[in-house]
Amino acid sequence: MDNNQFLDDPEDTSHTPAERQAASMRSTWVSVGVNVFLSCAQIGIGVMAKSQALIADGIHSLSDLVSDFVVLIASRHSQKDADEDHPYGHQRFETAASLALGIILLGVGIGMLWSAFRKLEDPDSVQQVHIIALWVAVGALVAKEVLFRYMLRVAKRVKSSMLVANAWHARSDAASSLVVSLGIIGNLAGFPILDPIAALIVGFMVSKMGWEFGWDALHDLMDRSVNEAEVEAIRTTLIETPGVRNVHDVRTRKMGDMIVMDAHLEVDADLTVEAGHDIAVMARDRVLKRHRVLNLMTHIDPWRRPDRDHDAPPPQQAS
Repeated sequence: MDNNQFLDDPEDTSHTPAERQAASMRSTWVSVGVNVFLSCAQIGIGVMAKSQALIADGIHSLSDLVSDFVVLIASRHSQKDADEDHPYGHQRFETAASLALGIILLGVGIGMLWSAFRKLEDPDSVQQVHIIALWVAVGALVAKEVLFRYMLRVAKRVKSSMLVANAWHARSDAASSLVVSLGIIGNLAGFPILDPIAALIVGFMVSKMGWEFGWDALHDLMDRSVNEAEVEAIRTTLIETPGVRNVHDVRTRKMGDMIVMDAHLEVDADLTVEAGHDIAVMARDRVLKRHRVLNLMTHIDPWRRPDRDHDAPPPQQAS
């Protein structure tokens, strides 16, 4: 899953760092409150109701608490101003946080898989669960789905891939709660083995989600370019700048949820150096105002009319 597919509106402008940080903090603290309540309820009731699937789901909710605090720390540090050691700022702190979230999910998922396999090796040890486990699982399903929709809406509004990752962490809990509910229903219907099977499925889902988010963040840390639609939107802004004849060699790389890029601008060859510089400054300002670009490095190239003989020698002066 590519987090950037939820952030691909090239016409939308970036929110200010203060707005993004406020939205991130607010939505994450909501998630903290929900996860504290759910993890306590799921693990406590799971132990009393003898449901391994519900306990696994509670551990998943507990892992959300860890990821929430990773997001809170990253949100604070990513907004620090540029300094001598980080001339482009600290936006990649968010990308590193997304990688950490992926690793957390992967570790939790593998632990769930191991625990479920141990139960499946000894089916006779699986006990029938109490019906209260079903009500808790259904309640968790509803709460997690509502939380996911809220967090994803905030993430898309402020264009934060880190918040998208955390939102889908909540959605993975909603999906796991659905599987747990079905496993508990099967257990109550006389098929006890379905409870650890549900826990196994949840472990696989969590592991897969962790791998995808970690792999995606790793690519961003390796200077992956932004999507082609956004590059074309930026290219259009550059070409529409008065004085710019053509644009080529446009290159982009992710810096957290911002973009660092460079481009070659072609201007009339007969212009003075100062005039060409003024055009480049105007193009840069337009891009920074209209797009989520953190910095744009421009290079000016000479442009001549297509019908002009580029190789013609300069006219000879009369002696």
